[in-house]
Amino acid sequence: MASSAVLPFRPPLAVGTCCLSRPRLILPRSLFSSASGRSIRLSSPVWATNFDFTPPPIDHDVSEAAMGVGATISEDGIVESYGNDKEAIDAAYNGLAVVDLSHFGRIRVSGEDRASFLHNQSTANFECLHEGEGCDTVFVSPTARTIDISHAWIMKNAIILVVSPDMCRSITEMLTKYIFYSDKVEITDITKQTSFFVLLGPKSNEVMENLSLGETCGMAYGSHRHYSVNDLPVTVGSGNLLSKEGFSLLMSPAAATTIWDTLLSRGATPMGSKAWERLRILQGRPAPGRELTKDYIVLEAGLWNAISLDKGCYKGQETIARLITYNGVKQNLRGFHLSAAANPGSPIMVDGKKVGTLTSCTQARDSSWFGLGYIKREFVSEGTSVLIGDHITGTVTDVPFLSKQCQPVMKT
Repeated sequence: MASSAVLPFRPPLAVGTCCLSRPRLILPRSLFSSASGRSIRLSSPVWATNFDFTPPPIDHDVSEAAMGVGATISEDGIVESYGNDKEAIDAAYNGLAVVDLSHFGRIRVSGEDRASFLHNQSTANFECLHEGEGCDTVFVSPTARTIDISHAWIMKNAIILVVSPDMCRSITEMLTKYIFYSDKVEITDITKQTSFFVLLGPKSNEVMENLSLGETCGMAYGSHRHYSVNDLPVTVGSGNLLSKEGFSLLMSPAAATTIWDTLLSRGATPMGSKAWERLRILQGRPAPGRELTKDYIVLEAGLWNAISLDKGCYKGQETIARLITYNGVKQNLRGFHLSAAANPGSPIMVDGKKVGTLTSCTQARDSSWFGLGYIKREFVSEGTSVLIGDHITGTVTDVPFLSKQCQPVMKT
């Protein structure tokens, strides 16, 4: 039996609406009221209910509220830091952290042919997925050069794609370009019409249970459920962009500030974009402009969980199949413990010979330095000593994000 909960309420910074094409069944759940007596209702609709993110454009972001607590805001309105980067990263490993990733792009793919269209345009098998499920997929060039890794949610009438910052326009244009006259597909950029948060840390399940959303705990990666906050839409998905643990939340912008405040009231530590970037590197998730460029193919980036090896024809498949068949992957993305900070683009050397290139570098949790880079396969073993540039020493190591990618056994 579905239930509803009431969460502490603060008025949102902006007001918006969201169209639900079918009435929802809302059943009562335990109630929690703030000291002021005001509250918001979190309700759970019938699962089969049609649920579309189609509100009018709304200019809204949580950064306005962050300014009140001394956060550093970029010219683009992105919260760069709350002045607690170390604390936030520690919370992601040991407690609970929340980060506003609304500057990431969101693309809505609708129409009868949406699944087969994305099946042909990216690396994942969309035709085997059903409503309420999700996956990671990679957009590649015809020669399998990486463009971006995207997180996809399969909804009743659309597929929602979350893409990296600054990639939404190019991917939208690329997908639109490949729509044939007979294709029943529509591509819509809904970034400004939605907000997107992620929860990280081992206490993520605990806070979901506390909010009476325990049904989301233990779901398969990418699976999601729909709710509403004061009749505004919220989708809660299992996993986040860095790991299978934690949660992702897609919502109406008018509900964003209330949900953000509620998560903070439940003990979540706010994380800015700079700490998120550090965490991305430490976890080993490749990013466009760094590890995902025209210089590297998707197999070298190690994104095996986002690649279907047995589906029909799709963009880049010929190159991917040939490289697997003939063992043609010559380099791999790996992590590096470094003796000092190093510049991305620096050569990775072994015995005086260049064997790779550093792509990202950040400060590790223990104040040492850590990087990501591509290195030839014969040198990817854990603990291999390398030289970065002229004088920075390093050792090869595995990283969590790539270590969880289930790749087939390949010949050496």
